[in-house]
Amino acid sequence: MSARESLLEVDNLKVEFHTDDGVVYAVDGVSYSIRPGTTLGIVGESGSGKSVSALTTLGLTRGKRTRVSGRILFEGRDLLTLPDDELREIRGDDIAMIFQDPLSSLHPFYKVGYQLMEAVLMHRSVSKAAARDRAIDLLELVGIPDPHRRVDSYPHEFSGGMRQRAMIAMALANEPKLLIADEPTTALDVTVQAQILALLEDLQQRLGMAVIIITHDLGVVAEIADEIAVMYAGRIIEHASSERIFATPQHPYTWGLLKSIPRLDTPRSEDLVPISGRPPSLINRPSGCHFHPRCPYVRDGHKRVDPKLEPVPGEFGHEVACLLPAPLRKQIWQGLQAGRTPDELRRLVDDKPAPEAVAAAQPADEAGA
Repeated sequence: MSARESLLEVDNLKVEFHTDDGVVYAVDGVSYSIRPGTTLGIVGESGSGKSVSALTTLGLTRGKRTRVSGRILFEGRDLLTLPDDELREIRGDDIAMIFQDPLSSLHPFYKVGYQLMEAVLMHRSVSKAAARDRAIDLLELVGIPDPHRRVDSYPHEFSGGMRQRAMIAMALANEPKLLIADEPTTALDVTVQAQILALLEDLQQRLGMAVIIITHDLGVVAEIADEIAVMYAGRIIEHASSERIFATPQHPYTWGLLKSIPRLDTPRSEDLVPISGRPPSLINRPSGCHFHPRCPYVRDGHKRVDPKLEPVPGEFGHEVACLLPAPLRKQIWQGLQAGRTPDELRRLVDDKPAPEAVAAAQPADEAGA
């Protein structure tokens, strides 16, 4: 996808934090793009670099001990090279963000309506009365009952779901072209989660904005995302359309995410399969494939070779960073769908000679052919 077709194009983004303990490689070579009116889901465990990549888009990671490289093109302008005052004009206007925790993001000393008005007055030359009317309209837009009264309420007087709706209202105050929603359903019960997601989808259709939704739960983006990027250890390790990710996932980490969420089409007695181990340190990252310490299908070569994001044969637009051969990945996923465990499927990996072993076993003239 060219920059001309894309609203936002992130190219080889790297974000490093220099700390007393060492360099934190928070984002390591991330690239993606999003077109107007579409939704990109960025999925991964805590510490995978999802939020840092979004905060960097808004210039919120700038600092003396932060090193950022790559490009973030928004309508053709590189946000990484813009001075703070120009970036401030874009932030909250053309690009807006819903932060993870609405209770800590909303100031407890100010009424919700005042905080909504501030977002309008920052970017629009309107009177305070007009800004208040806009705040009331926004509260009504996101489904908060009795907005004329609620505009004078404090954040602690709102429920968790209402605070999240207020944060969405604040982000939509100036009708942004791009909305970044960082864990918009965290700490909300399932019913409220569904309402928030339905609200975001409805508002996107009405306003025509692009949406990046960041979450650790693939189930959250299953219905609303057009494309999904799976992140691990600061990198995108799989990227495809939503249909491809759920139908033919290619990376063992993606398989783990899918098998660890409940499904309606599986027996209630079937156990969920958690991903073993913990995410790696971003200061002392594992050698080779960063997922190899947790991967049930690891080979010796995977501890040395760092896989690159490459196209999946026969699947247009599907990319994966995995050293397992594509036919073997297909076999393993089919086995997981059939209810076999990773330990059982490990035999498929052991029975298949590693690519480096095959190359070593070839005669010299055949290997050079």
